[in-house]
Amino acid sequence: MKKLTVAEAAEYFGVSKEAIHNRVRRGSLEVVVENGIKMVLLNPDKIIKQTRKVTQVTTAVKNDERYYKLLQEQNEKLQWKIEKLEGETRILRDQKELMLIEERKKIEAIYQEKDEQLKNILNTLSSQFMLLQEKPSEIIDTSETLEVEIAELKSPKKKSIISLKKYLKLKNYSEKKTKKVKKAFASRAKKDERITLIDGKTYLDFSKYDYLDLL
Repeated sequence: MKKLTVAEAAEYFGVSKEAIHNRVRRGSLEVVVENGIKMVLLNPDKIIKQTRKVTQVTTAVKNDERYYKLLQEQNEKLQWKIEKLEGETRILRDQKELMLIEERKKIEAIYQEKDEQLKNILNTLSSQFMLLQEKPSEIIDTSETLEVEIAELKSPKKKSIISLKKYLKLKNYSEKKTKKVKKAFASRAKKDERITLIDGKTYLDFSKYDYLDLL
């Protein structure tokens, strides 16, 4: 059994004198009074056990600190990912809104153009009707013009198209040549992307395609 003064015991355990007095009051350390001086009794076995307990507690505390630090780092990473995803979501939402606005503008432009074409057709019909009432003998054949305008209204290839019938008239081919060309187009009409069929009539777009092999 080893005897130490309170000051020596505090130095031995690496704590304050008050901590030694507290241990004495709790009964975790034994004391004797010699010549009016408190002497702390140290039992080597108990000291070893207490030291082990302190070491275990210290290790547990360190493990907890590492665990909380790891949790904090993971939380910071998750927070960063959340902020990144929120930013990407905002960008995608803005892009989607812009796309919708652009599509709406395109649709409005298409309908506006179709409305203008429809007005032109109605004006042509109205003019013909008035002419028929005023001068029945001077009727102008505008059926071909109306066909082209209606075809342009229906077809996505609205501009620069002409019917095969009108094209052959403009070229003034012979009857034999005309029949040959019509036959060539009829045989290829359903499988040639250059040829557009609307209401059973053939339309050509010379601004995009070459028809030399059929003419």
